[in-house]
Amino acid sequence: MSATKTTNETERAAAQNGTPTPLLKLGLPKGSLQESTMELMHRAGYDFTTHDRSYFPSIDDEELTAMLVRAQEMARYVQDGVFDAGITGKDWIIETDSEVVPVADLIYSKSSMRPVRWVLAVPESSDIHTVHDLAGKRIATEVVNITRKWLAKHGVEADVEFSWGATEAKCPELVDAIVEVTETGTSLRANKLRIVEVLMESNTQLIANKAAWDDPWKRRKIENIAMLMQGAIRAEGKVGLKLNARREDAMRVIEVLPALRMPTVSPLAFGDDWVAIETVIEEREVRKLLPELKRAGAEGIIEYELNKIIP
Repeated sequence: MSATKTTNETERAAAQNGTPTPLLKLGLPKGSLQESTMELMHRAGYDFTTHDRSYFPSIDDEELTAMLVRAQEMARYVQDGVFDAGITGKDWIIETDSEVVPVADLIYSKSSMRPVRWVLAVPESSDIHTVHDLAGKRIATEVVNITRKWLAKHGVEADVEFSWGATEAKCPELVDAIVEVTETGTSLRANKLRIVEVLMESNTQLIANKAAWDDPWKRRKIENIAMLMQGAIRAEGKVGLKLNARREDAMRVIEVLPALRMPTVSPLAFGDDWVAIETVIEEREVRKLLPELKRAGAEGIIEYELNKIIP
């Protein structure tokens, strides 16, 4: 028997000795990212239950404790050790100049599975067409530090003020331009604004406190969360397919399949003339593929949902 105890053995020994179960303090984003984060965590295997007006969701993992805070503040709290780990945007890490450990990129946002952009936008009729046209102008934004650094990089001096919200409505009556976050640009166009330049792309990240990352138990726990969340993201929009085919038809069936990698092919338990084929495909391709698979000789086709894909 190994001299090194497993995690479960260590926990049982701790419980028997009256030592409390170790806890990881996790910060979850409140606001625009909250719903999509909770859904992603559910698919990753962590079920959080939120209560009205409570910032402390319950969780079905006794090794986790969580609190909801604004993504804009998360990196500072992780840096200061209030949380061992947290979920926030890369943009807010840069904006607050926080020293944290970036554990994993989590490519999802409020309403899509792609990065967001911080853009410079002006009214459609504005005479501002490049960053250099901003000299002496007034700009409203939530990311004041990012904007000032961007202007300085281009040698432009402008008045950058913090926006408390409704930023798109401030142009042109209150300011000459805005720096705002967007996923698709739809809201900007609806407010008759046009994008002049992109300051940066940002995506959600799982970050860790440096001291927590140096703790072996906490690091393993954080790595587990990262792996499961990334697995859930990889499974987004994909489904699994199982089907049977005669050996003589197998290659024709496989040629129809746009697999992530080569599909799994295995003989059926009884009968050497048939094989089972299993693969993963994009869900949007299913309605086109199923008739083609059937015509190629596939039988017993089963489509099933995927929660996670772990490479």
